[in-house]
Amino acid sequence: MTADVLRQFTRRPPPPGERCELCGEPLPAEHRHLVDTERRALKCVCPACHLLLDRPGAGRGRSPAGQGRFRAVPDRYLVDPGFRLGEQDRARLQIPVGLAFFLRNSALERLCAFYPSPAGATESELDPATWDEVIGRTPLAALLEPDVEALLVHQERGGPTLCALVPVDVCYELVGRMRLHWKGFDGGSEARADLAAFFERVRAAARPVGPEAAP
Repeated sequence: MTADVLRQFTRRPPPPGERCELCGEPLPAEHRHLVDTERRALKCVCPACHLLLDRPGAGRGRSPAGQGRFRAVPDRYLVDPGFRLGEQDRARLQIPVGLAFFLRNSALERLCAFYPSPAGATESELDPATWDEVIGRTPLAALLEPDVEALLVHQERGGPTLCALVPVDVCYELVGRMRLHWKGFDGGSEARADLAAFFERVRAAARPVGPEAAP
């Protein structure tokens, strides 16, 4: 994802006259997104286009994994209340600041880890063994839809672990918020309050993972 794409996700209304990137219809203030799996980019779309592409293989063209090129980002939020992240786990996942999100990239056929920061999101290829032994402990890992969903992991030192399955655009909203508000070494009070509100919103939207959560 580019910096220009990241800046879209700050929960602000779209600029006047912004239109669906597929059909050209005007966009409402709250709109949905597609993932372009070839360009690794997000597209803003109207409700009709999102609904049209909200099924496997519906996008124009084909990705290497056999899915449609354009994939609708869902609105599913799940949380694993029992997931715990120890110091060794954090070291293996390379998340010393306690914040990362993970996704399956179908075009590259690999697992990717992203580490948000005020400078953007640093991407790293994730060792499959680490994924299986650490992230694989949560049932959310088996439910994760490639490209369009991510596992968001957040843990401040000494605090509880948040492990949530979220729409991928939510993670890029998080990166955009950090870029927008972060100041100095510790982010400043505005950034900390904004991020606290963000994670509270994720927790409020998520339901505990269970058998009924499977697609």
